[in-house]
Amino acid sequence: MTAAVKGPAAYFPSIEKKYGRPIAEWKDLIRSSPLTRHMELVNWLKSEHGLGHGHANALVAHTLAENSGR
Repeated sequence: MTAAVKGPAAYFPSIEKKYGRPIAEWKDLIRSSPLTRHMELVNWLKSEHGLGHGHANALVAHTLAENSGR
C-alpha cells in the first residue's frame, strides 16, 4: 500500500488536469523567472498564467523547497 501524498505535492494531479501542463514545466517557469520571493512568484503565476492561489502557492512552495535542498 502506498502512502498518501501530503503537502504541496498533493495538489499536483489537479494542477496538471486543470491547467494542462506537467508539473516539471511549471517548475521550470518558476526557476526561470527573475522573481525570487515566494509571494512575488505566487502573484506572477496567478496574474500571468491564470492559476488559483492554492495551486500557485503549492507550486512555488515545492519548487523553492527543492531549490534550497529541503
